[in-house]
Amino acid sequence: MGDSTPDSTQRQGTITDHTLTTALGELAYQASAQWQLVYEQQKPIAELFHVAYIARPSSTDRPLTFVFNGGPGAASAYLHMGALGPRRVCFNADGGLPKPPVRLADNQESWLKFTDLVFIDPLGTGFSRSLPGSQEKAGDPTPEKAKETKPDHSFWEVERDLATLGQFIQAYLSEHHRWLSPIFIAGESYGGFRVAKLTRKLQQEFGVGLCGAILISPVMEFELLSGTDYTLTGWATALPSMAATAAHHGRVDSPSAPEHWAAQAESFARQTLIPFLALGETATSAHRQQVYQGLAALTGLSLEVVQRHRGRLDTGIFARELLRDQQRILGVYDASVTAIDPFPDRLLSEGSDPTLEGIDRIFTGAINSHLRDTLGVSTPLTYHLLNFDVFKAWSFTPEGDFKQGFVGAVDDLRLGMSLNPHMRVAINHGLFDLVTPYFASNFLVDLMALNPELRPNLTLEHFKGGHMFYTWEQSRQQWLAAMEAFYVTAVG
Repeated sequence: MGDSTPDSTQRQGTITDHTLTTALGELAYQASAQWQLVYEQQKPIAELFHVAYIARPSSTDRPLTFVFNGGPGAASAYLHMGALGPRRVCFNADGGLPKPPVRLADNQESWLKFTDLVFIDPLGTGFSRSLPGSQEKAGDPTPEKAKETKPDHSFWEVERDLATLGQFIQAYLSEHHRWLSPIFIAGESYGGFRVAKLTRKLQQEFGVGLCGAILISPVMEFELLSGTDYTLTGWATALPSMAATAAHHGRVDSPSAPEHWAAQAESFARQTLIPFLALGETATSAHRQQVYQGLAALTGLSLEVVQRHRGRLDTGIFARELLRDQQRILGVYDASVTAIDPFPDRLLSEGSDPTLEGIDRIFTGAINSHLRDTLGVSTPLTYHLLNFDVFKAWSFTPEGDFKQGFVGAVDDLRLGMSLNPHMRVAINHGLFDLVTPYFASNFLVDLMALNPELRPNLTLEHFKGGHMFYTWEQSRQQWLAAMEAFYVTAVG
């Protein structure tokens, strides 16, 4: 079906008019589902698919928010159909997965109430594709046919991805005459990494000033995603989320609410665990037992499990062991969600994650129905919700000959906030997220050493739920209220 090399006969964008019924009345809006060309050296190299929702009557004074997800390799459908767009998929009230078929409803918590929205699918995701010959370089002798076999790979790296998004935003503002609108960017997971990087890059390279940046369940420094024998902080950043999860499942000897139990784990992580891990083999036996007992009490794991792993508690181990006596495993994207362990007698967990692979069917059905049926998009292209080819091929290599190790975005965020002291930044997480734990962001913000004039511009707020905390009905409502207030302050 020509999935990798689209042309104008393969797709047809649409512009349609709709109405969102809310408790405050009806909100008229126009939906535009289109492909936008991306250029390099005045040559078209790719087409980015996007869906824009513009309230009617339109106004350049209204905020405009560009939205993308992460992965890398994830389309924008998660935020599009899960939280922000005018239509959303229906989950159980506690974020649990409903039984088939997928159900859609008008989204009472849509951000369209206070901002126009543009959902961008990065290259290799959704319907976005590079064009034939886009990898061609000056003097490249590679035959044209061979260049088309892997058309997206040259885009799957940090800096080119950011440059492509920057060019898209710049071109969209020009084409739709929105340069004078209050501009925001929002991204989830690796999309939060993109947002942090773009707070600097959009200003320095594309002339785009931001009123606000929203980082949703972000990863900002990859070094904190996990620990090793030699990098210690990663072992501490997930501990508060483990503690919150243990309290949620009633596995700790405390009546505290999950958020209060997590706060105790934060203090333990900073004051006890990190210094203990730094001691290595010099820690005394008595000190080890004291720390191990503290970890067992906070996480609900047995002392034997904590001792076996020397206090270095991997999130996968926690997800397998917490409810092992019930033959259930936790989801790492939302550890409040459990599933039957299909292989309870095996040493390592060999089942699927209940919060990742279980959710794909819901968002795949939702986005395809919405785009093809409600918005009338016509294309034989496959909508790539989560493209693992992109994920596996992604290059994180930092710029410069002598830079090694993990890539990060906090320096970009610090610089972006300094360049634009009026820009507001919101960082939001779910308490039960073991993939991008909330405490990693708390930890980094405390190390940013922001100027006292800038620190009030950055807010941290966490909600019950996991990586996609907005699937919880109460959290989605609380988040909407927080974001509406954030926009009012940022536009101010």
